Amino acid sequence: MSPSPVLPPPPVSVVGIGADGWSGLSGGAREALREAEVVIGGARQLDLLPPECAGVRVAWPSPLRPAVPRLLAEHRERRIAVLASGDPMFYGIGRALAEELGPEALRVLPHPSSVSYACARLGWPLEDTEVVTLVGRPVARLAVSLHEGRRLLALSADASTPATVAALLTSHGFGPSRMRVLEQLGSEAEAYVEGVAESWTHAPGDGLNVIAIDCRASQDALRLGAVPGLPDEAYEHDGQLTKRHIRAATLGALAPAPGELLWDVGGGSGSIAIEWMRTHASCRAVSVERDPARAARIARNADRLGVPGLKVVTGPAPSSLSELSELSELSELSELDVPDAVFIGGGLTAPGLLDACWEALRPGGRLVANTVTLESEALLAERYRAYGGELTRLAVAHAVPVGGFTGWRQAMPVTQWSVRKPSPPASLPVPGDRT
Repeated sequence: MSPSPVLPPPPVSVVGIGADGWSGLSGGAREALREAEVVIGGARQLDLLPPECAGVRVAWPSPLRPAVPRLLAEHRERRIAVLASGDPMFYGIGRALAEELGPEALRVLPHPSSVSYACARLGWPLEDTEVVTLVGRPVARLAVSLHEGRRLLALSADASTPATVAALLTSHGFGPSRMRVLEQLGSEAEAYVEGVAESWTHAPGDGLNVIAIDCRASQDALRLGAVPGLPDEAYEHDGQLTKRHIRAATLGALAPAPGELLWDVGGGSGSIAIEWMRTHASCRAVSVERDPARAARIARNADRLGVPGLKVVTGPAPSSLSELSELSELSELSELDVPDAVFIGGGLTAPGLLDACWEALRPGGRLVANTVTLESEALLAERYRAYGGELTRLAVAHAVPVGGFTGWRQAMPVTQWSVRKPSPPASLPVPGDRT
């Protein structure tokens, strides 16, 4: 007699629920919750369920993400339902569950998200409205989205978030922006308050809120565009700064794409890594800087310019690079993965630096190095002869007063080498060797 087949566990039902609670759920969502032997969710969400949902109720601990595999394993033999706020796959627990179990193991039953409700109340087209979540994330990340005339929805972490957002808008030159805080969207207790960021005086209200922002810049606000080449005045620096026009050309050679990782070696003020990350919300970067004061300055610049997720490593290269590579191999820090691009802005003559950067680079990745010294230029010329790529001289002149007239003042020319690492992997040849 053949053994009975082992049946796979039933799919985990992921049920979106709004502030309107049980009454706002579809028939299918109610059935999934009634049939569940275990219901996992936030304490507030669990309180919305009626007694007819007889399954064991388990509240998520804090921090939530590390607890996901443990709780799923503990109850794997039971029918599980997981509660999520609104749409589980929009900044919700659905992502973590899909990563843990695989999409095929889930039955997702979405509910209108707070963003859909907010756009409906405001009359804003959803496709034209940018959404920034501040739940479990620094408020500083809102800064990268501030542009005149833009409409933003910020998902609040709690009741104190609106006041913090108002302060950030004001400090970044967007004090005239109109703010509306929409609370308990979809419930009978739905309410909102509004005001202007620079004069925001509302006391904290309900913790379940979304902030609608009509971006308006003050007349003296520094204009920060959406493409690389921010004004030099946007950065705090001690002179170690890749200047605006060179920076724009450098980012063009690095060619960031969504989801890619950059190693910025010799970070200085962090401008290359910061503007790499500003090109897309999913871009990541690690800035390596040996000077602790400059490393701290990089972190401040990143926070100010809306990319607080920039990783700053304090230490000399290439030894710091080997440490990053070891962490990548051990998967101890997912953010410090194999780089898609490497920029070398300083320290080119340090023994082994260029080779270490090349070895760390992903096949098909890009390496860009800038220098103003003859010694480093000679090194780049050798590598160019050996390996190809593009060797470019970048020269910029600025108009300045000359007595009662105007003339050109030439900045120091920058030599730039950019090259793509072959795929499959290849070792960087010894200079002069074309084999």
